[in-house]
Amino acid sequence: MSISVVLPAYRVQGYLRECLDSILGQQVAGLEVIAVDDASPDHCGDILDSYAARDRRLKVLHLPQNVGLGRARNAGLAHATGDHVWFVDSDDALAPGALPLVAEVLRDRRPEVLLVDFERSYPIGGSRRSGLRRRLAAAPGPNGADVLARPGLLRTIHTVWNKIVSRELLERLDLSFAPGWYEDVSWTYPLLLGARRITALEEVCYSYRQRRQGAITHTRDPRHMDVFDHWDRAWDLIDAQGERVEPVRPVVFEQMIRHCMQTVGNEQRLPGHLRRASFLRAADMFDRHLPPGGFTPPQGKDGLRYRLVAARAWHAYAALRTCYRVERRAARTASAAAAGWRKVFPPRRPQVGLLDRAYYRLQTLLPVREHLAAYAAYWYRGVSCNPAAIHARARAVAPHVHGVWVVRPESVAALPPGTPHVVEGSPAYYRLLARAKYLVNNVNFPDFVRKRRGQVHLQTHHGTPVKTMGLDEQHYPAGEKHNFRSLLRRSDRWDFSVSANPFSTQVWERAYPCPYEVLETGYPRNDRLAQAGEQERAAARAVLGLGPDETVALYLPTFRPRPMTLPRFDPGAVAAALGPAGRLLVRGHYLAQDVFGAGDRVRDVSAHPVVEDLYLAADLLISDYSSAIFDFAVLDRPIVLYVPDWADYRAQRGAVLDIVAHAPGPVASGLPELVELLGGGGWRDEPARRAAFRETFCSWDDGHAAERVVRRVFLGESVQAPRLSRISTSS
Repeated sequence: MSISVVLPAYRVQGYLRECLDSILGQQVAGLEVIAVDDASPDHCGDILDSYAARDRRLKVLHLPQNVGLGRARNAGLAHATGDHVWFVDSDDALAPGALPLVAEVLRDRRPEVLLVDFERSYPIGGSRRSGLRRRLAAAPGPNGADVLARPGLLRTIHTVWNKIVSRELLERLDLSFAPGWYEDVSWTYPLLLGARRITALEEVCYSYRQRRQGAITHTRDPRHMDVFDHWDRAWDLIDAQGERVEPVRPVVFEQMIRHCMQTVGNEQRLPGHLRRASFLRAADMFDRHLPPGGFTPPQGKDGLRYRLVAARAWHAYAALRTCYRVERRAARTASAAAAGWRKVFPPRRPQVGLLDRAYYRLQTLLPVREHLAAYAAYWYRGVSCNPAAIHARARAVAPHVHGVWVVRPESVAALPPGTPHVVEGSPAYYRLLARAKYLVNNVNFPDFVRKRRGQVHLQTHHGTPVKTMGLDEQHYPAGEKHNFRSLLRRSDRWDFSVSANPFSTQVWERAYPCPYEVLETGYPRNDRLAQAGEQERAAARAVLGLGPDETVALYLPTFRPRPMTLPRFDPGAVAAALGPAGRLLVRGHYLAQDVFGAGDRVRDVSAHPVVEDLYLAADLLISDYSSAIFDFAVLDRPIVLYVPDWADYRAQRGAVLDIVAHAPGPVASGLPELVELLGGGGWRDEPARRAAFRETFCSWDDGHAAERVVRRVFLGESVQAPRLSRISTSS
């Protein structure tokens, strides 16, 4: 039995790779995947094409304009050749082993419809299995019969993605998807009523992602009214099947009521002017489709709501919903009060005392200063990274914005002369965070900071991710002690999120699923590297006391999560391998306490304040999983990955990118291999790999990223990343 998976894609770039991996990573004979790029405005089309280039089982259709989920499924179905079709949503995933299991059941039992169990996957807290097993237990009848013999099957979830369907059945019923939201309704119920053999599989085969952003159930939109159109269409298709379906009409009617009542008057789904219209539309449908034998409403609140709709008592219904809403609010208030003042006013940072917090809150009562920007980097360690590049460019492009840096007391002495700053914990610090219109940071501001009306938070990030970040960390040991709910509260403050490349955009969307605007600008901190020439290289070497003819390597490892430590590294042996003119610069991570030592040809530059100086001075970068490799690649100079602990690192910290597979140059898995590679000069021989790496991760680094950010955030202009189809490479 061959299976065609139809996979429409629209605005799911953060989840699409996981979905594709879950399907194509399973080996089963006769599998084809028809992916439909529904004119997605993000990077979905590029992702699909890259996968199709590696796997012949995947075929990609690029629609010229957006047609919506239902019609995109129809387009994919028209190209499907399998005996059975599985419509999968591209922000979800198949469970491990699902395809071989499904193929076996299709072969052995030959159902026209195969229902599979699923789990709901939550942003925080893992997964929870559906109630399908309970539904099936309450639906007596033979497995493999139709809904006339087992009507309880109609009470299972009406979604498309938990049903694998015979293509012959779809052709016999002439069943396709209609446009609009809730397209599952007018497809599922005619399908189930028209099928002669329905098999239910209790094993979990599908992971249904519960998204914080992008789900229609969390969206207030007039298109929620489409639910009534689809139920009318469903009844038309059901009635076309004749008197055969009459015995189960009451069950379908009950399902319609439950579904429509989720929309009627729902202030979270419908704009205010449509709530009464939804009520009256539901009343018309109840009258029109009422079974001949009538309908007995359920007990309790649900039954009362139904009776009010059936009686067209809109004002009473609206009053009832208001009472329910007041009741829920009162319960939440009572729960918060019972938890005590620590729950209402939590001291999330012990060093922020009650008086400091009160002073900050007092300052938030004063007006926001429209032309004031607060800058911070690396937990107030100094002036650096993307915020520093943005601040420098803003002084020229948006001089009306006055920038002030937040720094630790111990960082003041190292600030560039004349840097406007406040010290963490001072009254000026709390005034700045409370009243600055713009808050710019490459990490999050503390939990006590509240987003004021009129404030703008700009998250610049500080690297292209190799390791897991954000919510992705919760699946690995390194994230066990993190408070991910607090992380989401902090990330919900962002108005803008800077992206270095398309890959970063996709990762941030999944790792930080919050309602910010993505700035696909490239990294501002790399502008200096993109614009640098030989003069800048010579100047950087002069600052470091390096000669023009010396071969300079920079070793820059990333931080290891405990209990890991840096792999064995011999600075002297590495420097010697570079030849008589070789020099080695070593720089530890700011979160680590690694000591490298020094010598005539080895220098520890961990304290050097500007890392870009080190990049410009170096002929070669030796690194591992650090985001430094993406920055250094802008210079188009050789990079060697030293990764003897790659397997352990992935197990502890997790990885969103297989950096070894995407390496921009040679890879050494041990110190002897590294020394041999450097001594033989093989590190110079990988221009093609470096070019491919740069085209994937550095295509926006044209030297103007900071200006794009400044113009969008401070001046309100519309900007977009340069669409460079190819990056030139040096010989």
